[in-house]
Amino acid sequence: MTMSQTHQLAACPGCEEPLETGDLFCGACGYDLSAVPEPPLDHPTIEMASPAAAAQDPQLPYPVRTDEPAAAPPPAPDAVAEPAEYALAAPDPRAAEPDPDTHVARPPAPGAAVCVACRAGRVDGDGYCENCGHAQPRERDHMEQELGGVCAVSDRGLRHHRNEDSFALSSTALPDGSPAVVAIVCDGVSSATRPDEASAAAAAAANESLLVALPQGTHPQQAMHDAILAAAEAVNSLAAEPAQVPPQEAHRHQNAPACTLVGAVSASGLLVVGWVGDSRAYWVPDDRTAAPARLTEDDSWAAQMVAARLMSEADAYADERAHAITGWLGADAYELDPHTASFKPDRSGVVVVCTDGLWNYAEGAQEMARVIPADAAQRPLQSAQVLVGHALDGGGHDNVTVAVLPFAVAQQGAGSAYP
Repeated sequence: MTMSQTHQLAACPGCEEPLETGDLFCGACGYDLSAVPEPPLDHPTIEMASPAAAAQDPQLPYPVRTDEPAAAPPPAPDAVAEPAEYALAAPDPRAAEPDPDTHVARPPAPGAAVCVACRAGRVDGDGYCENCGHAQPRERDHMEQELGGVCAVSDRGLRHHRNEDSFALSSTALPDGSPAVVAIVCDGVSSATRPDEASAAAAAAANESLLVALPQGTHPQQAMHDAILAAAEAVNSLAAEPAQVPPQEAHRHQNAPACTLVGAVSASGLLVVGWVGDSRAYWVPDDRTAAPARLTEDDSWAAQMVAARLMSEADAYADERAHAITGWLGADAYELDPHTASFKPDRSGVVVVCTDGLWNYAEGAQEMARVIPADAAQRPLQSAQVLVGHALDGGGHDNVTVAVLPFAVAQQGAGSAYP
């Protein structure tokens, strides 16, 4: 299988904005990447989830996928780079035809979206200005939700051209009338096809499954397990849909949509977490003299190395292969193994449910506890905003999504619906 030069560029030739696999236009300036000439020779690529790829690493007898975009190859030795000051963006083929009388782009119709860059062009259905080609902010670039006992914030970050994370929050009632609060966070696998759709489908399906099961009296841990299976089915169904492949990508390998998932449920004094992949959940007590804890274990190369005692945790996560994941939701997943765990905290605190876009900048439980505000239980939305800001201040190399779920321990003598 080969990949064209369009999909191997690491940065836009026009504005140097970082690019990702599959980009046809620069998300910042609208540069037409199909105008970049093909290299003299194609280079073969191997999907990391294939048995051939796994066989190349003697330490890796199981398949993995990377959650990072494919790196660009070095330029050909005989390539001659043009001076940066002469680099011009290619005309955007989606630009509106000028008015034949005035030779000026037609103004947007009343009520139509206006470009945030030129303030004159109309925004097309793909989110680009028909006048200057500038990409418009997407709804998913930054999302916030506050829902009673849980809040979440998701941000595109500073390096990605789109947000491939998604989340779902909800609350319901158990059969005894007590509340149950749900937080689901999903991270699209960047090396997969349509990762943004995968994360959105998984988050919605898991949330809907929990909203059906919990009021019926299903134990929260079993409900979480079933919710992960429902999320997997939703992501698998995307692979069965006919792919809308542009002519420029007809030769490109189309792998299955994929994502990771982590969720938390607070119900009747019980805290349940479930996950597949390397998105995480942390416990941070309100009393910061008490020890915080990480509640999940990654499905990743680094975690496998540590579990097998082949490397220390510090060395494993410092390795360039650390973020190769060994578990995900998707039609090409090697084996779906939903993880769930149940806890009964003895004190109040908050659960931080997040993608690696956050924990890359606060990996240990103690680090996470230092970053989150002390009043997180009283101000969960502001705390989620602070955590996302911490990741952006640290570099924002990935999409960042975090949900903060306060967990209050009932007064002594209060009953619980679950053992």
